[in-house]
Amino acid sequence: MNSTLPRRRGRPPKVAPENTDTRTALVRAGVELLTEQGFVSTGIDQVLKKVGVPKGSFYHYFASKDDFGFAVIHAYGAYFAAKLDRWLANPARLPLQGLADFVADAKAGMARFDFRRGCLVGNLGQELGGSHDAFRCRLDAIMMDWQARVAACLRQARAAGQIKPDTDCERMAEFFWTGWEGAILRAKLTRSTRPMDVFAETFFTLLTE
Repeated sequence: MNSTLPRRRGRPPKVAPENTDTRTALVRAGVELLTEQGFVSTGIDQVLKKVGVPKGSFYHYFASKDDFGFAVIHAYGAYFAAKLDRWLANPARLPLQGLADFVADAKAGMARFDFRRGCLVGNLGQELGGSHDAFRCRLDAIMMDWQARVAACLRQARAAGQIKPDTDCERMAEFFWTGWEGAILRAKLTRSTRPMDVFAETFFTLLTE
């Protein structure tokens, strides 16, 4: 006797591809959509459609769209911090070379996505920084974390004799992120990496000459 249960007719249940954790899939889709479209322009239905899950699944994991936005920001911040560590703490490269490698990787990423994305933290900072205090604080905290990582890299470069011995590494790290985010914005407008090249070349010249 065949004890196999008959297949149920109708559409298969909508689940994240390859049984990926649904919350993780929603956040990943949010990173992509919010980076390209912004927070206000991205609807929950768009996120659900991209992942292929019913609306009830969204509210199982997130209390609101703001709650979802915070999760996306947190995930992006952690992902980007790991990327910075991978480039800046590469034992095969001197510290300043690691920072230059990060710049080259960012330029390649901008071109790969046809200059549509840029930096999620920078994009949302422009969109929400003046109107949503909770988001502003979260975004600024992430930027400060990235700034601290670059400052540590510059201190190592100073100790290795790669940059001038009197370099104020904390101030130059702040200058880096202020100018770098502006260069990314301009690169999106011009659809060219030239603004990133101009800023990076100027930054490294200030450090070494």
